[in-house]
Amino acid sequence: MLLPALASPSSKIALRFPERELTYEQLAREARAVAHGLVGKRRVAVWAHVRPETCVVVVGALLAGVPVVPLNPKIGERELAHVLADSEPDLVIDDELPSGPAVDLPEPDGEAPALIVYTSGTTGPPKGVVLPRRALAANLDALADAWAWTGDDVVVHGLPLFHVHGLVVGVIGPLRRGGTVHHLGSFSVAKAAAALRDGGTMMFGVPTMYHRVAAEPEHAAAFGRARLLVSGSAALPASVHERIERLTGQRVVERYGMTETLMNTSVRADGDRRPGTVGVPLAGVELRVVRDGAADEPGEIEVRGPNLFSGYLNRPDATREAVRDGWFRTGDLAVVEPDGYVRIVGRRATDLIKSGGYKIGAGEIENALLEHPAVAEVAVTGEPDDDLGERVVAWVVARGEPVAPEVLSDHVARLLSPHKRPRVVRYVDALPRNEMGKVLKRELR
Repeated sequence: MLLPALASPSSKIALRFPERELTYEQLAREARAVAHGLVGKRRVAVWAHVRPETCVVVVGALLAGVPVVPLNPKIGERELAHVLADSEPDLVIDDELPSGPAVDLPEPDGEAPALIVYTSGTTGPPKGVVLPRRALAANLDALADAWAWTGDDVVVHGLPLFHVHGLVVGVIGPLRRGGTVHHLGSFSVAKAAAALRDGGTMMFGVPTMYHRVAAEPEHAAAFGRARLLVSGSAALPASVHERIERLTGQRVVERYGMTETLMNTSVRADGDRRPGTVGVPLAGVELRVVRDGAADEPGEIEVRGPNLFSGYLNRPDATREAVRDGWFRTGDLAVVEPDGYVRIVGRRATDLIKSGGYKIGAGEIENALLEHPAVAEVAVTGEPDDDLGERVVAWVVARGEPVAPEVLSDHVARLLSPHKRPRVVRYVDALPRNEMGKVLKRELR
């Protein structure tokens, strides 16, 4: 059963939003009413506003065995038209929740689709990632093992509800454990601190949120009370790790996943919370790094296991390209340290720079630059160079007065090696980011 706590619901708080709380009894009652209204539907879409009704609809659809397409409330007209035409939902749910006569709701098969989550579309129109119930259950249980996650935990976050971080890990995860979701509505350091003082035991966030925590030390004590601070969706710079630890006494746990695979690796709660790494493969997940060069060069991460998606909706060609012999090709570049810890160095499409005969991962240069006190934020890209093939370019948001470009280039050359130094440093006021805090490197051209 995907959500066993709803079979015999209690008066324990399941969902806590700023405007409303629902106990497991209330959630079960409201979600079953929705489920009864969805019986017989092929699939439905829901406007994934940050409010408890979104969670009620998703849970109701899970009870009914009807796959849900979460819609980003800020989606553009063209992308919305594509998603609706591609997924063809029988119903689009916004304010009015469906309901219907009570009928038996048998537990669907593990391979039955649970969610269809559309990717960001960085390489073309968004693709619908079909996530079966089997993937959700197996992955959330593997995370519970890694994080010692139980029904006693209260998960605090302010994440959107249209992707796997906020919805699967941040909502379905606590509900599968029989714990509590404390959603902040929108993230602020003060609200997160208040929630942690009010019984929160775990916080899920993205690097942007932890940057803000580090910048507001007056709230540090509250974050020090948490059992676990978890960061994902993008790499957390080592400098932020260190500032959080100095302020709170806590080391942040990083994990690595993507829409098609859910979570692949994590630092364990009882493991070494090492900056710059995303831990070890979760239980049941097989991971390998495939290189086409020397053993010390980055390679592409491939994974397989029960956490994988069923395929891309209506795109068997894209599924065949992404999955070979059961292994999903992530497009992420990494090295595996001797003790099995995985260190992500970038994306093959945007972060593997081929310069002067070397293959260089942008991520390690970014981490090195972030160690310089004059660098607040940075993104590293490659651009064509007649001599080198590609040259390394650093896009820097300065902390205070900008330093001369050669100062930063020499800093990288000293920490890493000369061929990895930025040949060009460009100062910018801000880096373009999406809603999850990921830098949009395609816009840095």
